[in-house]
Amino acid sequence: MIVTNISDFRKDIKSYFDKVAKGFETLIINRGKDSGIVVMSLEEYNSLMATNYELSSSANEKRLDSAIEKFRKGNSFSKDLIEE
Repeated sequence: MIVTNISDFRKDIKSYFDKVAKGFETLIINRGKDSGIVVMSLEEYNSLMATNYELSSSANEKRLDSAIEKFRKGNSFSKDLIEE
């Protein structure tokens, strides 16, 4: 995570955007007391939204928790993908 203020961000906006886009960094731009902006890559945002959707229902959350627990206990298996 990178933290900067609005003045420094304005001076070197391209460099900050490159770090976010290419380095998968999250940028926080402080704008004063208790105010700020978060900048993240589109890929990171989409991943966050997908996770949020998967955890949006208690049934999905329980299935995911169950799958993680089975994996941790070694109760997992692998399958070969069928190529068409």
